[in-house]
Amino acid sequence: MKRTLTALLLIGSLALAQADGAKLYGQCAGCHQANGQGVPGAFPPLAGHVSEILNLKGGREYLIKALLWGLQGQIEVKGMKYNGAMPAYNGLKDEEIAALLNHIATAWGDDKKVPGFKPFTAAEVKALRGNKLTAQQVLEERKKLGLK
Repeated sequence: MKRTLTALLLIGSLALAQADGAKLYGQCAGCHQANGQGVPGAFPPLAGHVSEILNLKGGREYLIKALLWGLQGQIEVKGMKYNGAMPAYNGLKDEEIAALLNHIATAWGDDKKVPGFKPFTAAEVKALRGNKLTAQQVLEERKKLGLK
């Protein structure tokens, strides 16, 4: 009985320790909306656009950089132009950034549009965290992917 209780407590603790991407997305929903559709002309949609990015070589890394360092300048998503500034979220832990990206990639089915999609990991985030960029440099990374 004692072993079972200890095992259950350990499993419960591990579940609590994992970052909750859906909860973290609450920080993003004010602009990108709970449904990922954004606000036309003000904040770009994520739903449907994340899969476009993930299908590009370097797209995974770009998404990590955008969360870590923010994005500033004019972009175009689904034919609509946006010119604003997304804040950096580098105050989040690596596990939290990975969880947030996994939520964004799966919440609206974008992962189903990416052949061989694999969840983001804290190790991927950690590997890019040392490459400090400005939000404008992240915009240049976006352009290198062929995105407007």
